[in-house]
Amino acid sequence: MPSDEPLDRTAREPRPSPIDVHVGTRVRLRRTLLGMSQEKLGEALGLTFQQVQKYERGVNRIGASRLFDLARVLDVPIGFFFDDMPDAVGGTMNGIRRAMGFADSQDAFEDDTLHRRETLELVRAYYRITDPSVRKRVFDLIKSLTPAD
Repeated sequence: MPSDEPLDRTAREPRPSPIDVHVGTRVRLRRTLLGMSQEKLGEALGLTFQQVQKYERGVNRIGASRLFDLARVLDVPIGFFFDDMPDAVGGTMNGIRRAMGFADSQDAFEDDTLHRRETLELVRAYYRITDPSVRKRVFDLIKSLTPAD
């Protein structure tokens, strides 16, 4: 017997996997650090920017061959996309990595400041400085403005 109540749309559409969301977030982080638009990444992969958006949000799952292509285009090892996965998301993945003798993921990526737009823009601007001596002076200036450790 049909109900007059509207269907709960969220009940029919599965939510993205937390792992897919994490991998997509890492794709976005690396793309942004490189100063690459979704359009440019899509062109390099033979995709539309909308498909890249769906990957980055975790709505579309990234298959193994696509992950391989992303790693190549974004110039990172495939493991980069799984680094810093919380134990709650990746289960015992970090424990397995340690047991197999692999290093723990880099602590620097656990700091949320690397994910802020301001940080990403600063890194992009810094690497757009083509003269190495100017870049070194900017680096030294920034270091001189920070509190001593």
